[in-house]
Amino acid sequence: MPRLPDGTPARGVPRFADGTPAHGIPRVADGTPAHGVPEVRGGHPEQRESGGGWGASRGRAGAVPGAGAAGPGVALPRQRGGPPGRPRQEYIDAFDDVDGDIDVFAPRPGTGAQRVEPYGSQGPDADPATDEAGDGDDVPPTGPPAPAKGGKGRAFTGIAAAAVTTVLAVIVAGQVAEEHGGSDVQARSADQARGAQDPASRGNGRTTPSAVPAAVPLTYEQKMDRTYALGATLKGSGKFDSVPGTAKAPGKGRKYTYRVDVEQGLGLDGELFAQAVQKTLNDRRSWAHDGARTFERVDSGKPDFVITLASPGTTADWCAKSGLDTTEDNVSCDSASTERVMINAYRWAQGSKTYGDEIHAYRQMLINHEVGHRLGYGHVTCEEDGGLAPVMQQQTKFLDHDGIHCLPNPWPYPGS
Repeated sequence: MPRLPDGTPARGVPRFADGTPAHGIPRVADGTPAHGVPEVRGGHPEQRESGGGWGASRGRAGAVPGAGAAGPGVALPRQRGGPPGRPRQEYIDAFDDVDGDIDVFAPRPGTGAQRVEPYGSQGPDADPATDEAGDGDDVPPTGPPAPAKGGKGRAFTGIAAAAVTTVLAVIVAGQVAEEHGGSDVQARSADQARGAQDPASRGNGRTTPSAVPAAVPLTYEQKMDRTYALGATLKGSGKFDSVPGTAKAPGKGRKYTYRVDVEQGLGLDGELFAQAVQKTLNDRRSWAHDGARTFERVDSGKPDFVITLASPGTTADWCAKSGLDTTEDNVSCDSASTERVMINAYRWAQGSKTYGDEIHAYRQMLINHEVGHRLGYGHVTCEEDGGLAPVMQQQTKFLDHDGIHCLPNPWPYPGS
């Protein structure tokens, strides 16, 4: 254990010849740091704090500026945004004239490899007659008492650690604030952009309408079960368009070819009309019964007849060419002196009272009745009360006659 020249224990701290403690790094007589001890460099900022610490005054005997600073090799925090500081001159001067043979950071005798905390202090229960190494030296100290270092050292060390923690906390908090701030700004910018682009979705209690599902196309049956708007007195342009497309005759009987024409401007589905003609004529209950006939649709050349969908006025004109008056009951006809079998578009679209809402069956009856005329069949009536009306009965005009009640029927051979 190092002692003073008068035999007084140094208690782990080097002293000058007069007993004054020389805190810090030992130096030789000319002030040069002892061999193996690094020189103090200006790598730490000078941080002034009230109540002592860095920059404290030397107004009282024994007070050493910079007491409580970290030992060699311990980096202190740099001032944020500022240049690195330098230790105060009085901190360096405090280490002059120290015996170069004393190393305050070396383990004390008797402690083995145990490291001595240079700024540690004896606890409150320590025996003042013994040193920290427990060497049993009970010689009472002489000379002026050494200033207490332990509590102040721990306090200054805690202050430095708190400073480091505070700086790190400020940096982390700033980064978090920037990140959250950036996210909030981006979110607000996105909301503002959406609000500018889609004003209908905000404000005034309005809600954004849900996506409208795509309309499902109607089937043939569904279309044939619907009525369509068309005036009973409409007279069209008299010009016709052939519905494009063909349909082969399905049977082996006598083949009839036909074309489908639709008057311009009716607003009706010409393709639906052409499809209905082909399906109806080749049905086994129709004129194709038992393979006697078959019907083939064409869209060019010279067919056997032309099934024509026309307005009431145009239908009347073409029927008059064959001596037929269709204006009285707004009916259809086979204009036998021409190539056209005329289907009144009003009846096709609206039906008749005799069939009620059975518009699909009524349309089948229109086709079969007028083509029957083209095939050579004339009008007949129902002969049995409650029986089916023959397809060649004028069912658009009546079902009942001479006290006989007839049932509507669209087919030439309904029982097949």
